[in-house]
Amino acid sequence: MKVSANGVQLEVEDHGSKGGEPLLLIMGLGMQLIAWPDDLVQQFVARGYRVIRFDNRDSGLSQGFEALGAPNLALAGIRHMLGFPVRPPYTLADMADDSLGLLDALGIASAHVCGASMGGMIAQHIVVRRPERVRSLTLMMTHSGARSLPQPSLRVRQAMMSRPHDPRDIDGLLAYYRKLYALIGSPAFRPSGEAMDVRLRMSLARAYRPDGMARQLTAIMADGDRSPLLARVKAPTQVIHGAADPLVPVAAGHDLVRKIPGARIDVVDGMGHDLPLELWPRFVADVAELAGRARPA
Repeated sequence: MKVSANGVQLEVEDHGSKGGEPLLLIMGLGMQLIAWPDDLVQQFVARGYRVIRFDNRDSGLSQGFEALGAPNLALAGIRHMLGFPVRPPYTLADMADDSLGLLDALGIASAHVCGASMGGMIAQHIVVRRPERVRSLTLMMTHSGARSLPQPSLRVRQAMMSRPHDPRDIDGLLAYYRKLYALIGSPAFRPSGEAMDVRLRMSLARAYRPDGMARQLTAIMADGDRSPLLARVKAPTQVIHGAADPLVPVAAGHDLVRKIPGARIDVVDGMGHDLPLELWPRFVADVAELAGRARPA
């Protein structure tokens, strides 16, 4: 269903009982709501959560911002590397306001918030801007934006900045994304080639928004260091990070725990920058344990 949030039309799915504890799932760069797999969502529902997943602006079936044009990623990347300001078409704080507007539209006063990758960066803005709206905070494979953190390898950075040669060539797109996800995914939890192709075809059939992804990436580069904000986080916080993450090295997870009061970390051996099905019960257990800590005695 479409929901108007912060003046933006967002595609939203609302799962589970309306009386369940609300759990807002925020996905990462260029990813669609289906990147939170159905079976993972149902595991949360089985625990009694009302699960809200949605397409961020400029991704999936949510409102696009094509009128803002396609950013020059090469120039933005150079400016970011040199420490110069990057001017984005919109900000991660704007995307945080989208999430808050979505909760408003659904009549939800507060929710458990779980963000993955860019979604975790958005979640950091939410919990600082509106702490009363966040019952608990789960940050998966994300970072504070501190420039001192270890960076991905040149190979990974080049892969993230590259584009498929022909966006109309489905076979070419499949080959491109197979290679990308093999590079950043979990070395200990590789999906079968058939399972990967099913997921990729489903995603490409639903939506393909490369310029939207570029605008989101520019927003990430423009966001800067959120470290000064993190000391203000009051919500119980769980960090989940793969020990083998090549895109956001695990040092970023430890950095978040040092900067967020009372935060805990679950470092997962063999996990990269994805959500392997073998780890879904572990993720659900982490969120549920955190929610238990968030409830008043």
